[in-house]
Amino acid sequence: MGQSVITNLLLPVALGVIMLGLGLGLSLADFARVVRYPKAVLIGLVIQMVVLTGVCFGIAILFRLPPELAVGMMLLAASPGGATANIYSHLAHGDVALNITLTAVNSLLSLLALPFIVSLSLQYFMASDQIVPPPFRKVIEVGVIILAPVVVGMFLRTRFPALSDRVSKPVRIFSVVLLAVVVIAAFVQNIDVLATYFAIVGGACLLFNLLSMAIGYAVPLAARLPDKQAIAIAMEIGIHNGTLAIFIALNVLNNGVMTVPAAIYSLFMFATAGVFAWWLNRRHGA
Repeated sequence: MGQSVITNLLLPVALGVIMLGLGLGLSLADFARVVRYPKAVLIGLVIQMVVLTGVCFGIAILFRLPPELAVGMMLLAASPGGATANIYSHLAHGDVALNITLTAVNSLLSLLALPFIVSLSLQYFMASDQIVPPPFRKVIEVGVIILAPVVVGMFLRTRFPALSDRVSKPVRIFSVVLLAVVVIAAFVQNIDVLATYFAIVGGACLLFNLLSMAIGYAVPLAARLPDKQAIAIAMEIGIHNGTLAIFIALNVLNNGVMTVPAAIYSLFMFATAGVFAWWLNRRHGA
């Protein structure tokens, strides 16, 4: 799988528009609450960067994946949560401010964690001493896509509260439609990847996705966090930045096969996150 109009243009534009809509429903008080109670942030980061890395390594061993696909899985696990997690958290009535905070912090931490994890994976699975540099460019892009539209939306809500209230529901509906278009386009474009590699790595990707969301939801609840924060952490952990993983595989590691787990996982995560959000809304009567 290579980069395309969808990953390079359509997805960033769609995410920017959607994040603008999310900003219309947020205030500084939402983020102040997260800072005052950092337990949720710490739990989310530990699960994302420590627990799931170990889970992914175990899955790669369990499924006896070929070396390049195993490294691709570890690259995916080391990638931070994607901006799409904020959208699904919004649809499932999660704590979006927590999502944005986790995405921002995790993206910065990935500058150190991702090169370390991927370099160790290359040594273990492929006996390679290749060095992976920190992905500064992509982390900055993620920050711009996530933070800038949210800041604009929050500014509009502060200055024009009546307008923000009036357009919030139409923007939410538009977000669902726009996201569906991107998902369908990505599926159609990558159907050849699914056909070629699904039997080899599809099961591993699906299991990793389901375990990510299950652990991301169950652990915060066990730690007595509010349900809204558990939803946010589950979405943040279950939805990885597949675009970042694909970028590194193609432009740093120069290996197209390593993009396959991120491509297949991305298609799974859109579907499973949608089902999860639907179940949560149904359970809460929303």
